[in-house]
Amino acid sequence: MSTALRPSACPGLLRIVQALDGGICRIKLNGGSISADQADVVADAAERFAGGVIEATNRGNLQIRGIGQQSAELIDLLLAAGLGPKSAAGDDVRNLMLSPAAGIDRQMHFDTRVLAEQILDTLQSHPRFHELSAKFAVQLDGGEALAMLEHPHDLWLSAFEREGETLVAFGLAGCPTGPALGAVALENAHALVVAVLELFLDLARPEHTRMRHLLDELPISAFLEQLKTRVQINAVIAWQRAPAAQGLHIGAYPQTRSGEVYVGAVPPLGRLDPSMLRGIARLARQFGDATLRFTPWQSLLLPNVKETNASAVLKGFERLNLLSRASEPLAHLIACTGSAGCVKGVADTKQDAGHLATLLPSALDVHLSGCRRSCAAAHCASTTLLAVSPGHYDLYFRDAAQPGFGALHARNLTIEAAATLLAGRARSPIDA
Repeated sequence: MSTALRPSACPGLLRIVQALDGGICRIKLNGGSISADQADVVADAAERFAGGVIEATNRGNLQIRGIGQQSAELIDLLLAAGLGPKSAAGDDVRNLMLSPAAGIDRQMHFDTRVLAEQILDTLQSHPRFHELSAKFAVQLDGGEALAMLEHPHDLWLSAFEREGETLVAFGLAGCPTGPALGAVALENAHALVVAVLELFLDLARPEHTRMRHLLDELPISAFLEQLKTRVQINAVIAWQRAPAAQGLHIGAYPQTRSGEVYVGAVPPLGRLDPSMLRGIARLARQFGDATLRFTPWQSLLLPNVKETNASAVLKGFERLNLLSRASEPLAHLIACTGSAGCVKGVADTKQDAGHLATLLPSALDVHLSGCRRSCAAAHCASTTLLAVSPGHYDLYFRDAAQPGFGALHARNLTIEAAATLLAGRARSPIDA
């Protein structure tokens, strides 16, 4: 496979991007899914050619960190396992996010995986789509209960039912919980994706790398009018995606087939080592269907587990030091690489998050960011600690009326001071 790639700051499988702790390779997984055999290969690659750090990302992908001089050998090993794109130019554009429970979620309106495969094939095989930014992203939501709905996407699609028909609503530069621009019949969903992407490329200037950049200058109504000349669109009347349930990525939950569950757990702060990943692969072979699925919560789940084996899987996760109970504070903390691995990080966010977890009296969703880029969280977290110096953070609370991290609540807090403030806020009846 030719590896002639355009310049980009985003890592891919074929593009190793250098960081403070070595090279980063990002492995994009179709629908977050990977076979147990492929997981073993990722573990081998991280162990043999890198520093042994494997990260679950907030788009349901994997990253290997600390890659040294043998990057070519690492890439070849991953490609041989079927973890790469169909062509070098297609790697950047494989940005399609599904529910981790696609095809098995009891609340789904349809199994999104067939349509997702069609979209991914088009993204990789359509030469013009290779012009899209490596950050340009699409979300396909089948109505599942387990769904990340807070990550903004350049194009989102969300299934719903009306008068016995499955329709697909869509929107631009936002989230499925926002207002939809229109809907198409399910059989026209693939054509809609193609039409939106082609129209974007027709209208965008080089500096318009994301849909929001184009819509800053072009009224969304004008984009929609041109889109209607390319694909049949129905008006959406009084429909909006309901918020997803919380916490369904941790623990065991029933699937569509009676007697089967998926079982989810969180690697502490999204990080695994090779022995952990191999152990999870063994559990997948023993109790599941020999596949793993990674989630946008930087966690993972094993699908198609017999309900009678759920407790054995949970115990297996615990032996591997995975967090499988929603009551564990560390399961609710996310943190970027921080100063230990990133030149832009001004604090060791991973270490500080681990310390914070020991101080919190209960599970609170907290995001620690080493700089304003917010690499660990694609959405606005309910609580953000933004590093300002080693061990010191500004505290923000999400506020829909304010951009970025939300409303600034306190400055220059130590981790201990932040823990005290957060614990007090959690106990306050006003904020309950």
